[in-house]
Formats: sequence, C-alpha cells, structure tokens
Amino acid sequence: MSEAEIERAQAAGDPAGEVEARYSLARVAIRGGDLAGGEARAREALEVALRSGDRSLEERPRHVLAGVARMSGDLLRARDLYRESIALNESLGQPMMVNSEFHNLAFCELGLGNLETARALFAENRERVFANDWADFVPYVCVAGAALATAEGDHARAALMIGVADAAFTALGQVPDPDDAADLATMRTAAIEALGRVAFDAEYAAGQGLEPRAAFARDQR
Repeated sequence: MSEAEIERAQAAGDPAGEVEARYSLARVAIRGGDLAGGEARAREALEVALRSGDRSLEERPRHVLAGVARMSGDLLRARDLYRESIALNESLGQPMMVNSEFHNLAFCELGLGNLETARALFAENRERVFANDWADFVPYVCVAGAALATAEGDHARAALMIGVADAAFTALGQVPDPDDAADLATMRTAAIEALGRVAFDAEYAAGQGLEPRAAFARDQR
C-alpha cells in the first residue's frame, strides 16, 4: 500500500503523501529488525521533505533517523539528532513531540552515563505528561522510571516499574515503540538475573496493580 501511495503521490505532486508513505516503510523495516533499511527509507522521506520546503514534513523522518542511531548504539549521534528534532518541533509549535524527543534524549544521556542529566530530563518529562494529562505518554514515563531504577542498581524497583509500564500499555491497547521495547527487554533480563524469577514476578505483579501516578508517588515518600 505504501509503495502504491508513493507512486500516486509522485504523480500528483503530493510531497506530504510521499513522505508519509516512505515513513511508513521505514517503520515497517525497523519493526522487522532491519535498521539499515529503516534508515534508508527515512532518508528518502527526509529528502522529499527538504525538497518540498515544508519544514513540518521533516519531523517524522528526523524522528526515525534519531531512533535508528539510538538503537544502533551510536548514542552521541543520536543525541545530536534528537536535539535537532527538538529544535524543529519547538519551531513548529508541537509541545507533545518536543516532550517525546526529550524522553528519547534522556535515554541517550542515560546510555552515555550522564545519570544526573537523565534523571532531570525524566523528571521534567514526567511532570509535563501528568500536568497535561497526555495519556499516550504515560507508559513511556513508566519505562523511564524502570530505566532509571536499572541504572541505579535498584532492580526491585525496576521490576515493579516494568509491571506498571506493561499494564499502562495494555490499558491503552498499545505496544511500545521498537527502541523502548528493546530497552524494556534489556531491563527485564537484568532484573530477573539480579532478583531471581520468583522475586521478579512478585515485584512485577505488584507493579501491574499500581496506577502510574501512584507508583511514582510511592517512590517519593
């Protein structure tokens, strides 16, 4: 369908349609584990967006390119790309996308060992999400909580927050983005290895029964 849409959009002189179709192909490739293919499709989409002169069309391709860099382990490049994406979304007046890219930037900082920077970015994001009732972002706030706990060596807390995150995704009928799914899998493995399956399952079950705000409020008591 996306290939057909590319042909239609090119014939009609519709850059927005072509960018969206190429972006869709990029996401399919990434979810299939083909990061190189996803990057190639995203670059094609960005080239179309740049030729169009419509900066709003650059947003999705730039997001994908930053995500591929992060998933490939090139965190320094990913950090730069996320900062560029944040600046673009700020210029476009898209606060929800700004928040999303700050979430991803925080993970880059965490992966680079900048724990305090990551902690501050995660806290700022969490405050924005809860203050604005951005329901779609709540599961990702929980993923961030699990990641921070893992980095601090608090695997019991991580197991609990993984449970909260999984329940939050289920409540929305969603699954995590590929980069966040990979992070969750890594954190889950680390927590099981540190705690043992029985202890992990107990903390995870407790997290599944917690409302996200309550999970963070409990952590702050």
